[in-house]
Amino acid sequence: AIEEAILLKEKTGGTVTVFSLGGEDSNESLRKCLAMGADDALRLSDPAFAGGDGFATAKVLAEAVRTKPYDLILTGTQAEDDGYGQVGVVMAEMLGIPHVSIVNRVEVQDKKIKAHRELEGGLEEVVEVDLPALLTIQTGINEPRYVSIMGIRKVAKKEIKALGTSDLNLKPEEVGLAGSNIQLEKIFVPPVGEGAAMIEGKPEEIAQKVFDILKDKGGVA
Repeated sequence: AIEEAILLKEKTGGTVTVFSLGGEDSNESLRKCLAMGADDALRLSDPAFAGGDGFATAKVLAEAVRTKPYDLILTGTQAEDDGYGQVGVVMAEMLGIPHVSIVNRVEVQDKKIKAHRELEGGLEEVVEVDLPALLTIQTGINEPRYVSIMGIRKVAKKEIKALGTSDLNLKPEEVGLAGSNIQLEKIFVPPVGEGAAMIEGKPEEIAQKVFDILKDKGGVA
């Protein structure tokens, strides 16, 4: 999404502002975005933001976006940890703007966007929406540019402002775990099943062994 935003900036002008919800460890990623070509970066950080579901996270991001003028919002398709794919589309609803999800190509035409998106079965859909709009960007839409050490050094001292609940006119009970509709109970790696068994012998012997295994497991009568 970051690379696509910068490519659009290079083609059409404008500025790119990057938002990240997280602690100070997010600064490294934000500085990388600045080194890639983003103009500004804001970190959304407050103890009240912790434990939020997609709805609560979208609320924080939507309020942060409202602090800046915008024409187009680009997000990822889904987070790496939960994979719900909710935040972008919920943000669009909260902001009252159209959205297109799972986008793999973007065309800008005056005050409109043509977004190409993946469908099941290898099909592709082209959707035209008016700006302002929000797009969730599919992995593989582009190849992110290389960020040099010199580029990182140039932005090393650039201030990254942190915004909390009071800066966004939010109440602690509206965000994070307190403002979530879903509470995660547990994330775990399921137990690994038994490995594959290699069956050797003549075809009729292999067939009999497979039959016996299935019978033992209740697969055949």
